[in-house]
Amino acid sequence: MGKSVYSIVLMDEVVEAIDRLAYEAGTNRSNMINRILADYAQMATPEQRIRNIFSSIEDAISRQNALQLMLNTSDAMLSMRSAIRYKYNPSMRYVVELYPHSPDALGELRASLRTQNPSLLLAIGQFYKLWTGLECVYLQGAPRRSETQGGRYTRRLLAPQQEMDSEAAGQSIAGYVALFDTCLKTYFEHLNDPTGALRAVEGTYRAGLDAETAAL
Repeated sequence: MGKSVYSIVLMDEVVEAIDRLAYEAGTNRSNMINRILADYAQMATPEQRIRNIFSSIEDAISRQNALQLMLNTSDAMLSMRSAIRYKYNPSMRYVVELYPHSPDALGELRASLRTQNPSLLLAIGQFYKLWTGLECVYLQGAPRRSETQGGRYTRRLLAPQQEMDSEAAGQSIAGYVALFDTCLKTYFEHLNDPTGALRAVEGTYRAGLDAETAAL
């Protein structure tokens, strides 16, 4: 769906009410007007689809204990965190950002660990490398774009070739984050046994990978 600039005349009191609604929703005036008009015309906007996908992710996350939802500061991003069994109990933060107008990608996942501990940075870097290698082996179709920098991992989430509804897309993304997090924790459980860690993570990955998650 494209966007264009239109000139419309509105009552000042209406604009003030729109601005209040936009502030409460954490968005801007143009997006709020577009949302209201789309709802009135019974149209699904890209922004509405994002909200529906996030609602589906939140529903899936709420049914398990490993991931904790965080307060979001953007309509296009959803944040979660998960504790790692390591010294000082560091937390991995996951951010799902969805693209409202991209034809070939749903969005991206960013996993980040804020630490200056050299040993922990080395371990998390080794896990990112292991995860990337597993995806290269087990995921078919277009290559997945990912990037690692320090304690941060970024992965593009492909748009499935067959159109998914918002609920299914949200469930798939939640499944991907949960699988990543489970494999990460499995890796740290075997941190002192590199060979055992490789086998354990690969087994966990294969057991948890379903067709919907593999399509991302």
